[in-house]
Amino acid sequence: MRTSKGKYFLFITLIPLLSGCLGIKHLKDNEKLLYQQRIDAPREIDRDELGNFYAQESNRKMLGLPIAPLVGIYYLGYRSYDQEKMIKRKEKAEKKFDAKIAAATKPRKINNLQFRKQQKLEKFDKKIDEGNTVMQWGEPVAVFDSSLVSITEGRFRGYLFSKGYFVNKVHARIDTSRILRKRVKVLYIVQPGAAYHLDSIFYQISDTAILRTVIENERASFLKKGERYDEDNLTRERERLDILLKDNGYYDFSRQYVEFKMDTAYESPNRRIAIMVQIHEPAKREAHKRFTIDEVNFTTDASTSRFRRERRERSYRDIHFRYYEDNYNLKILSQRVFLKPGDQYSRALTLNTQRQLANIDAFKFVNINYDTTGGRFVANIFTSPLARYEWSNEAGVNVTQGYPGPFYNISFKKRNVFKGMETFDLNGRFGFEGVASATSDQNFYKSTEAGVNASFTFPQFIWPFRDRTRFRHAAYNPKTKFTAGYAYTDRPEYRRTAVSVVGSYTWQNNKGRSYQLTPVNLSVIDTANLSGEFKDLLLEQAEQGNFSLINSFRPSFVNSIIFGVTWNYKNYGNTERSSGFIRAQVESGGTIWNFLDPKIVTQYDLNYFKYFRFSLDMRRINVLHKNTTVAYRFNSGLAYSYGDGRSLPYEKFFFAGGSNSIRAWRPRRLGPGSFKPRTTEEIDIRGDVNGNPRNDGLFDYSIEQPAEILLEASLEVRQKLFGFVSGAVFIDAGNTWTFQRRFKTVYTLIPPEQQIEGGPKTIATVVNDGTEGNSQFKADQFYKEIAVGTGFGLRFDFTFLILRLDVGMKVWDPAREEGDKFVFDKVRFFKPYATKTADGWTNYREPVIYNVGIGYPF
Repeated sequence: MRTSKGKYFLFITLIPLLSGCLGIKHLKDNEKLLYQQRIDAPREIDRDELGNFYAQESNRKMLGLPIAPLVGIYYLGYRSYDQEKMIKRKEKAEKKFDAKIAAATKPRKINNLQFRKQQKLEKFDKKIDEGNTVMQWGEPVAVFDSSLVSITEGRFRGYLFSKGYFVNKVHARIDTSRILRKRVKVLYIVQPGAAYHLDSIFYQISDTAILRTVIENERASFLKKGERYDEDNLTRERERLDILLKDNGYYDFSRQYVEFKMDTAYESPNRRIAIMVQIHEPAKREAHKRFTIDEVNFTTDASTSRFRRERRERSYRDIHFRYYEDNYNLKILSQRVFLKPGDQYSRALTLNTQRQLANIDAFKFVNINYDTTGGRFVANIFTSPLARYEWSNEAGVNVTQGYPGPFYNISFKKRNVFKGMETFDLNGRFGFEGVASATSDQNFYKSTEAGVNASFTFPQFIWPFRDRTRFRHAAYNPKTKFTAGYAYTDRPEYRRTAVSVVGSYTWQNNKGRSYQLTPVNLSVIDTANLSGEFKDLLLEQAEQGNFSLINSFRPSFVNSIIFGVTWNYKNYGNTERSSGFIRAQVESGGTIWNFLDPKIVTQYDLNYFKYFRFSLDMRRINVLHKNTTVAYRFNSGLAYSYGDGRSLPYEKFFFAGGSNSIRAWRPRRLGPGSFKPRTTEEIDIRGDVNGNPRNDGLFDYSIEQPAEILLEASLEVRQKLFGFVSGAVFIDAGNTWTFQRRFKTVYTLIPPEQQIEGGPKTIATVVNDGTEGNSQFKADQFYKEIAVGTGFGLRFDFTFLILRLDVGMKVWDPAREEGDKFVFDKVRFFKPYATKTADGWTNYREPVIYNVGIGYPF
């Protein structure tokens, strides 16, 4: 009894605090807050979709807690808002622009002033209607309106009816109990009743040609016998029939000709519906006309005019080209036109022609219309050429491994180089980037990066195909690209240069799926000026069985063949509807050395590699609400070297950790497996390098951890907070592994009384008995070595870029000892991360990891 009173007292104490967080203080005496709305409905009813029909929304709360920060933000701006003053400012600005427009004499200046006036007045109108900028970021307190409850009930009933629940009941239960004080809870109880299903589908189409077309494509219908009635399917079926007939020659067909009639008996025990699909005839004709293309005209320079000159005309493959200057190879250009005289009109081929012409980066716009005058059906294609020469400059800040650095890009483009819509690009880049030190945990250094790339892009496959094959392939937006480049990187640890030559083919079979084949991918990599500390690091890694690092920094010749597939489902990343993205890539490196003698490169002291590499990246975004999305990612990879050196090029390894990976670990420092990094106490014992457990925690993450196997997954909930600011909470899990087991060198301090003057102070012991963790992938063990991190962050959407700040916290660290792997309770935001005692360092804490990034993590 005493406990119950204590809880009741605590609840009463919290009410004033929660009331302030919810904005109750902004209510008037006779007003109440719409605190919560819920829907009680059977499992088959989509409650999230029903929630879109609320006539009144409650205030958005932070992470489901009884806190509505947007209300506080709204009234923060409301205190300084004066609507009358804003109206007067608008009138003053309007008069000022009117005076300038009246005084202007040049049409160009008048148009500019009118455009600026419209923009200015629109901003004032928005502030008059919605308040100042701070008020627009927030939202006013949701004052409960009982009349809107009835409207919501009606909307729910209409929604259920549209989904086949014709006999439904919806009623609201309003909770205004005293303990809620000025808050109101509304529970909508939904009783949908039994659903009606489609029993029979008939067609009433007098035009036999249309009837035959509809019957032949009936399998694609959205109306299926036995399925539940859904009004949305009627809309989809009407659109499908409209597109179907337009793809079969019926140019002037409209969805208004399609009508559905339903026969249903409400008292019928089996609740079945019969649907009659009707396609009406046009009002002034006995039948719908099927159009056949009589002529195709293509004007290549529609926006260009020449004084007292007429366009020249030339026909190629039954297409009449018109132009002032003969700038294009008509053979190449005609490959992207899928409209031919004698063919029936097709909406799909028309759109595909427009899309493929736009894809070749030669025209500002592509318009296609049809002329039906004179009893003929003529297709007219109008394009306007882009500038042949183009310069662009770009300066900004790049974020690598969480550290920002400025960069400058300059690019030159020449279009239509050989009059076949080829494009020549020349790009140069110079920048400074902040990168984590390869030999220190906390330090980061300036990395100077520069590069130049030259490329030719051809709008076709450069291959000895026949003309018929080239025209057939043109529907897939084929491109061939040849690139030569030089890259330079200067870091305190080393200087690295790379010369590369790449030849690739790309194509698409639809808007969402694309392919890339790179049969030629050659690079010559040289690393020089290795610092002494970095050399020691490479040697130490080799001593511990990690020969990959030291081999990767030798002068090398890398060649490979790459094939990749990308699926982009519903424009991945949009905020309007759920979308997905999948990228799979297979790479075979050094394949040529299975047929040729590698002495070709080894005689120049170049290392070579033979390997196989596969990666799979899957992402999905589910839009739960206009302000809330859930994003998922699964990323995996496998790389296997079968060459003599059993090594991979450094760029082909997999890494985990960082702002786009497992965010609770530093960039590229997680793993492999449960392998234990050196501890900061071990480094402190050695004395030849700096170790600071107080500042760094238990483990030393100064060394990147390359591996051959990668598995990682992430889940992130994103919610708009106010204005351009959004918040996120996330969970990341994953790790990397190696094929070969690594061993570790452990350093033990020699007791002072046993030390020899001028001699070593530590004893190095090679450990390979499993006590220092496992790096090797094992089917019966890998799932126990999955690292888990969580955290929260902010996203600042500045339209032109998204700045991201994330705080990552370790939850499960596989490198820890058994029984101590759960470390979430050891997370600490600030130093110190360890305590010094007479017996050594104790009470280790886990530092949080701060990540900075551009764009979303996935």
